[in-house]
Amino acid sequence: MRSRIAIFVFSLLSLTTGAQELKCSITVNSDQVSQTNQQIFKTLERSLNDFVNRGKWTNRTFKENERINTQMFITITDYESNRFKGTLQIQSSRPVYNTSYETPIFNYKDNDFDFEYIEFQPLAFNENVFESNLISVISYYVYIILGLDADTFSLEGGSDHYRVAQQIVTQAQGSNAGGWSQSDKRSRFELVDNLMSNTYREYRVAMYNYHRKGMDVLSDNNSAGKQVIAGTMKLFETMIKRRPNAFLIQTFFDAKSEEIQNIFSDGPKMDVVGLTETLNRIAPLYSSTWNNIKY
Repeated sequence: MRSRIAIFVFSLLSLTTGAQELKCSITVNSDQVSQTNQQIFKTLERSLNDFVNRGKWTNRTFKENERINTQMFITITDYESNRFKGTLQIQSSRPVYNTSYETPIFNYKDNDFDFEYIEFQPLAFNENVFESNLISVISYYVYIILGLDADTFSLEGGSDHYRVAQQIVTQAQGSNAGGWSQSDKRSRFELVDNLMSNTYREYRVAMYNYHRKGMDVLSDNNSAGKQVIAGTMKLFETMIKRRPNAFLIQTFFDAKSEEIQNIFSDGPKMDVVGLTETLNRIAPLYSSTWNNIKY
């Protein structure tokens, strides 16, 4: 009888303590700061890893193999009296069906990251309250990552996550901290606003088609997967005609340029002349990468 009770309790505990949404590694680099006591940076790093990895960000229970692989690299460029200034590099990826390959989803650098932090202060997220710029920035990107990941599995599947990110922006704008203003170029406001805007609707369709209909079928039908991925670039061409230099175009190719080159330089050959012409029109900053596609 006791053993049955123990099994029941263990099973209940397992249900209530399922794996969290992100498998995130956060690194705090303070090499640029002349600070003899490095302990506060190590404490900050541990606190942020606990905050992201142990936090419950959605109502969904993720299995261990469903957790989103994420890396955040914080480079501190200035520190004085519990005030920190630096940059934040974010990367996330997701597995490709029936392979061991992880496809990059988000690769983005936030250059306007400043915050206050007192060693050992608790970090807790409340979407209805601005607690601190540190909590708001990290939480914002958690929801951006969740939204982008969901968009690759179902069409516009990330909307609920983007709405939370928008709520974070609204709360943070009253703080006067950098990076949240609607008037700032390449701001956190602009990123999530574009993701939710019908003006850039092709981006989210492209995210779904590229990953679910393209990448996830490559192992079973390489030619079909490549055709879908190549066709996805036409969606970006439609969007960029409406909004030249669209922010989301840059974020996509910052993550995907090398992968696209590798996909079309390997496996069954296909005519990529039209593809490279399209790529050079929509993402000319990566022309050297597109010119390296072998065909």
